[in-house]
Amino acid sequence: MVANSLIKPSSDPLTDSLADRWTTVTGGLPPRARLLAVSKGHPAASIRAVASLGQQAFGESRLQEAVEKQALLSDLKLQWHFIGRLQRNKVRGVVKSFSVIHSVDSFALAERVSRIAVEEGCCPDVLLQVKFREDPPKGGMEPSELLSAWPQLCALPSMRLMGLMTMAPLGLEGEERQSLFVECRSLADQLGLPDCSMGMSGDWTEAVAAGSTWLRLGSAVFGQRDVPKPGAG
Repeated sequence: MVANSLIKPSSDPLTDSLADRWTTVTGGLPPRARLLAVSKGHPAASIRAVASLGQQAFGESRLQEAVEKQALLSDLKLQWHFIGRLQRNKVRGVVKSFSVIHSVDSFALAERVSRIAVEEGCCPDVLLQVKFREDPPKGGMEPSELLSAWPQLCALPSMRLMGLMTMAPLGLEGEERQSLFVECRSLADQLGLPDCSMGMSGDWTEAVAAGSTWLRLGSAVFGQRDVPKPGAG
């Protein structure tokens, strides 16, 4: 990580504002916690500006958008993480384009990732998505389901099981969110997994306190995405 004192002043307002947000976030992180800058919906120029500060890990959830950005930024040594819901028909493209996948939410999907990784000669890092609270809009394995399938998951070739990913349902209070994150950290430790991908722009402080190792932050780094107005060209 680049020390704040080594970041040179810039005359570009965009770079200045990104630098301010990036240093605010990274300056307070414990050594175990790493920032995953969620760049979905943001242009390649913004990613390049954040990368110039020392950020290497970026998260995308739309395959085609990510592939286009990767081509524009191929001169940089970046680590690309897939963080969106992984559809079965997108697995091959994701396996070929991302070194880390945060959203494998079932044993069947893990099997598919493994099979295609073998075919493509890849070995992505995988985080298994787990659901600790009832939350119908989100996918994920129940903890008991994960524990039951664990021996079979460990036997799958061409993917490295690195950790767990979870998201807190909307509406939870701070203490409730932190309790959920603690459960995720405890299950990861039980399984001998080093990583927990948990915490977004609205709840990352609770996630850090619970032992998160990957913080998925978008607006806290890039600011709000521009939303086209109706009728705008």
